[in-house]
Amino acid sequence: MTQLLVGTKKGLFVLGGDNGSFQVESRSFAGEPVEFAARDARTGRYFACVTSAFYGPKVFVADDPGGEWQQAEGIALPESEEKALVRMWCVVPGEEDGLLYAGGDPGVLFESRDGGLTWELNKPFWEQPTRPEWGPGAGGMCLHSIATWPGDPSRLALAISAVGVWLSDDGGETWRHGNQGLVPRYLQEEAREDTFDLCVHNLHRHPAKPERLFMQFHGGVYRSDDAGESWIDIGTGLPSDFGFPLVIDPDDADSAFVIPLVADLDRVTPDGRVRVYETRDAGASWTPRGDGLPAEDAYLTILRQAFGRSGSGETMELYFGATSGDVFGSRDAGGTWFTAAANLPPVHSVRVA
Repeated sequence: MTQLLVGTKKGLFVLGGDNGSFQVESRSFAGEPVEFAARDARTGRYFACVTSAFYGPKVFVADDPGGEWQQAEGIALPESEEKALVRMWCVVPGEEDGLLYAGGDPGVLFESRDGGLTWELNKPFWEQPTRPEWGPGAGGMCLHSIATWPGDPSRLALAISAVGVWLSDDGGETWRHGNQGLVPRYLQEEAREDTFDLCVHNLHRHPAKPERLFMQFHGGVYRSDDAGESWIDIGTGLPSDFGFPLVIDPDDADSAFVIPLVADLDRVTPDGRVRVYETRDAGASWTPRGDGLPAEDAYLTILRQAFGRSGSGETMELYFGATSGDVFGSRDAGGTWFTAAANLPPVHSVRVA
C-alpha cells in the first residue's frame, strides 16, 4: 500500500492505494493552503507547512495524518524584526536523531532538535551581512531546498529563489556561496557577474555520492561534482531548460528526472504534452517518458515541491501533481504512467509517506 501526501491550495489530502488505484483517505486543513507535507521515516511523524490567512505560516505535526494535528512552536521571526514570515516551504530530516530543518520565506532556516515539536531560527544565516541586498524571485524569497550530507551533520547545502546556493561545513554556524558556473540568462550580460540574483528552483544531493548534486535553475539544469562549489550546465537535449520539479534515483548517481515547462512567462508543459524527462548519464542525454500521460491539448503547470518518489531502480515509484488538480503516478521509474487522482484543488506538493 502506497500513501501519498498531497498538499493543495485547499488543504492536505492523504491518498492511499495499490496497483495504480488510489482513494482519498483523509483531508486536513480544509480551505487552507498546504505548501508542503512529508513524513519523517525515522519516527513516523508527519509534518505540514500551512499558510493561514488569519494566523500566517505554521508547521504542524501529527502521528496520524487523518487525526489531530499539533502546531509546532518557534516558527516565527524575532519580534524586533520588521520583516514578516511569509511562507514555509519544506521540512527535511537532519543527520542526527531528532534533528530537522525547515526552510521558508524570507530566506529563513529553522532547526529542531526534538523531532519537530519546537524550532529555532538559524541566526548565522538570518544575520548574513549581505541579506539587505537579497531579492526575491517571482514566488517570493523562498528557501525551498535543504540538502544534508549522509552521515555528516556538519555539511549542508541550501538553495533559495533568488539568492543562489549556500554551503556550510560546520552545521550551519558559518555560510558561503556555491554559485560558480551558474549563468542567470534572465539578467543583462553586464549584470551577471558577482550578482546575488540567482534563482535556483530545486536542488537535490545524491545519497550514495554526496559530492554530486543536481539543480533545476531558472533557465538551466545543472550538475555539481564537487559538493556544490561549482556547476555544469546539463540542459542540452531538453525541450526547455525552465522548470521547477526534480527527483533523483538513490541507486544511481547519474540519474535525474525533471518536468520542463515552456518558459518563465509561459509556465506550461511544452507542445501541450505532459512528459517527464530522464537522464541516466549525468545529463549527457535526456529521454522523454510520457506513456500514459496526457499527450495533446494538455498545458499543465507542475510546481517545485509537486514531484516525489519512493524506492529506487527499475521499480521506483514516481508521483507528481499539477495545478489542474491531477496527480499522476508511475510504478516503473517513469516507463508507464497512470492517473492517481483527479479534480483535487491546485497541487502544491506531493510526497510518498
